[in-house]
Amino acid sequence: MKKKAAAKVKRSASKPKKTKPVSSKSKRSVAPQREPQRKSSLADDPRYSQAVGNYQAGLKAMQERKFERAKALLQKVVEGQSRELADRAALHLSSCNQQLARSSTSFKTSEEHYDYAVALMNQGNYEDARAHLEKILKQNSKSDFAMYGLAVLDCLQGRVEDSLRHLDQAIRLNPAHRIHARNDTDFQNLADDPRFTELLYPEPGAEAPHPFGSGKR
Repeated sequence: MKKKAAAKVKRSASKPKKTKPVSSKSKRSVAPQREPQRKSSLADDPRYSQAVGNYQAGLKAMQERKFERAKALLQKVVEGQSRELADRAALHLSSCNQQLARSSTSFKTSEEHYDYAVALMNQGNYEDARAHLEKILKQNSKSDFAMYGLAVLDCLQGRVEDSLRHLDQAIRLNPAHRIHARNDTDFQNLADDPRFTELLYPEPGAEAPHPFGSGKR
């Protein structure tokens, strides 16, 4: 009896266990994940980046009271494609115009206007100084001191040919500028130029040479 029971147990152990088939309903289909579509950013647009740069440079110029330069930079932003930046720039541009209008009407004489331009030059604000000197000459093309001021400004900015031409014209309008230029340290960059020496020290009895054109601007 014991042997039969053992055999029965052995047979039952050798039978493989049945596994239930996996239902197709239990399987979950996982859709492949798509990479999020990258949205084009305004920052990637070089025109927008340039507008931002002009806007920031314009604000900095306003802080430094360089209103002519600020106006030019902000005007570019206003004419750009970014409506948001253009609206902001328009407000600052209006302030620039007010400042420029105030400064242009506050001079009683052209001499006062010239003194203001020289003050800007001494501050290193060359662009605004040039704008004011050119405005004086626009109002009076024979303003010898404004012409002389341009010669000085050109020299300070390393514009040798323009400096010599404007100095030549200033001397022709008023020969006294020849003496002024001899003692003006702002012409230091021209000290070794023979054309500068020729302008300041012409031969006795001879008319100053005219190497820079007819003298008309």
